[in-house]
Amino acid sequence: MPSIFFKKEVQKEVAIRVRKIRTPSAAYKSSLRKKNVTAERKSSEGTDLGNSNPLLLHDYVSHQAVHSALCASKVMGKFWSHFFLEICGSFSVDLASNVHVKIHHPYTNIIGLGDSREWRAPFLPALTYMFLAPLLFPIVSPLFVIAELTKANKWKELLRCTLFITAGIFVNITLLMKVSGLKLMTSLLTMWSARAVLSVPYIHVNIFQHIGLPMYSKETAPKRLYLMSTGVLNLSRNPLLDWTFGHGIVNCHVEHHLFPELSDNMCLKIKPIVSKYLTGNSLPYNEDTYMNRLCMFVNKYEELMVKLPPISEFIGIQ
Repeated sequence: MPSIFFKKEVQKEVAIRVRKIRTPSAAYKSSLRKKNVTAERKSSEGTDLGNSNPLLLHDYVSHQAVHSALCASKVMGKFWSHFFLEICGSFSVDLASNVHVKIHHPYTNIIGLGDSREWRAPFLPALTYMFLAPLLFPIVSPLFVIAELTKANKWKELLRCTLFITAGIFVNITLLMKVSGLKLMTSLLTMWSARAVLSVPYIHVNIFQHIGLPMYSKETAPKRLYLMSTGVLNLSRNPLLDWTFGHGIVNCHVEHHLFPELSDNMCLKIKPIVSKYLTGNSLPYNEDTYMNRLCMFVNKYEELMVKLPPISEFIGIQ
């Protein structure tokens, strides 16, 4: 009975989200008209606070924490977000909330807002960007936080975040030295390597699931359901990635974008319902494997990561 009730509640929620959208017929096929944009992104293009990126939300706990999806209590949710992001992850809750929750999710694949531009580094060669640059994330991340909060004149947040990050690094090193018996330099190297090795698949997952899919202008962006079904992709299940980043980031990313406050387990439960609903109404439900996307990005790096994305428009929805 609880399972049946849960499915009905999810179906009801999906229906509410699209109640103002006319459901397409079975024969409907969405077409996309691409406007070619050939201008290359300048390598010197900077990012402001609204286009910053949480470089080190390494695991699924941090991701759920920033969405307040770890627990029902708002007070405890706020505590866990500071604990997992700032103390354990060396990143700012304010920056993560601003770019990820307030920009990326409401404006997914809308150019100039949630178009994943913060992941682009067109001045780097393909292999350097894909496999070497992410190794610097553990070092760059705290410096990035300090620079962005300083630029935004958020002095209170900067002080709190600096204290939490420093405390987290100190506790981590102390545990490695006192419990594991490592020396200072070995402890630092161990902490860096543990974080760096996860940074490579982390950046891959984030670019694979949005870049290369339709991008829209703010003026011509479709309704939310169409936006999420065309602009988000699920990767196939992988035990290592599922355990490291969670279902919401890997194989249930479409579901996560539709229901961002659901936990990873709930995203996995509603996956068959969302898939059936979208495909049953002739809407895209994008899925691909990690290796397929990796090969595509290496082979088409300039097109996907250097040049500006083409703008897409829906034809014949109304």
